[in-house]
Amino acid sequence: MTVDPFLSADGGIPPRRPFLVYRDRIGAPSELAFLRRQYIGFTRLDPVWIGRTLLPLAHEVGARRLRLGGDGPLGPLRRLLFRHLGIAPSVPVEGLAPVVHAQFARGGALALPLVQMLNARLVVTLHGGDVGKDKNWSGTLLSARWNDVVRAKSRFVCVSEAVAEVAARRGVPAGQLIVLPIGVEVPDSPPPPIAAPSFHLFVGRFVEKKGIAIIADAVRLLRAGGDATPVVFVGDGPLRALLERLAREVSGIELAGWLSPDAVRARMAVAWSLLVPSVVASDGDAEGLPSVVPEAMAAGCAVIGSNEGGIAEAVRDDDTGLLVPPGDSVALADAMRRVGDPAVRHRLAAAGFRSAGISLNARVQSAKLENIMLGVGFAE
Repeated sequence: MTVDPFLSADGGIPPRRPFLVYRDRIGAPSELAFLRRQYIGFTRLDPVWIGRTLLPLAHEVGARRLRLGGDGPLGPLRRLLFRHLGIAPSVPVEGLAPVVHAQFARGGALALPLVQMLNARLVVTLHGGDVGKDKNWSGTLLSARWNDVVRAKSRFVCVSEAVAEVAARRGVPAGQLIVLPIGVEVPDSPPPPIAAPSFHLFVGRFVEKKGIAIIADAVRLLRAGGDATPVVFVGDGPLRALLERLAREVSGIELAGWLSPDAVRARMAVAWSLLVPSVVASDGDAEGLPSVVPEAMAAGCAVIGSNEGGIAEAVRDDDTGLLVPPGDSVALADAMRRVGDPAVRHRLAAAGFRSAGISLNARVQSAKLENIMLGVGFAE
């Protein structure tokens, strides 16, 4: 039985109770939008972000943020003891709810001593590569503490069925796994159809699993066939040099760098398609459900993605988007040509918008997460 600790004697609901959200490095540009959205539907719990590092954009995840160990002269020592010995410093927040939400698998491993000190329960959101990437599981802090995290009867919220399958292979019992995609804020009405000329859009880190090389090959095929539709890349990462080389070889390539969430939405609103041709990287890194997929659907932008994992769970081929085999640059180029047809593009965008409003509404998904937190933290 789950007890509701929030109802007052007269049945009213008092102010929201604070709880900790652990993210080791708070404020990474690629994470801001989808991390913040997880809490926008909360009505009884109030997130207080805590981590060892607050990056310049940390303020964008939420109003309440703490640096673990404080900013005083003993702060660095406290963070070292926490990281290496699992000695958790005190947390200067009164009335904390007895549940901690950790972002990513490694975040769950790091947060465990903090959870134990607070006599709380742990909920970990698994996003994909954090649990799938091979290098995370050999001689790392995650591998050293993972069994303890599982044995603590933690709950693991997976952003797709594909992520849940990977977590099960990592030893998480089925009863501790919950599948809950992260939603998106959906406007009341769909945006107007996109006219020509426009562009294809990529948003994300320039890493292998995002299919950067596949996009580059598809663009070369399009240019060879006379298709000059521009492609805009929003983001950055280790494969930037590959895209810089592409920009020297062919016309119509823009490397826009990281943009604010509002600027990304503005680009999506006028793009012909969002490209998400993700692959399983050579080190095992794989997608969960990229947050840009529901974002594009809500913006009325047709999604072209890989036919696997969380992408294939969110997008129905030739209905709410187009799906292509992972690693197939020819199929990707063909799909990019197809969305050049206004009738195809408008049909996919409209269906994607409707689907996002029904099954990926951020406030609905967020409310479900809050209920999970309450059920874990206050179960008798």
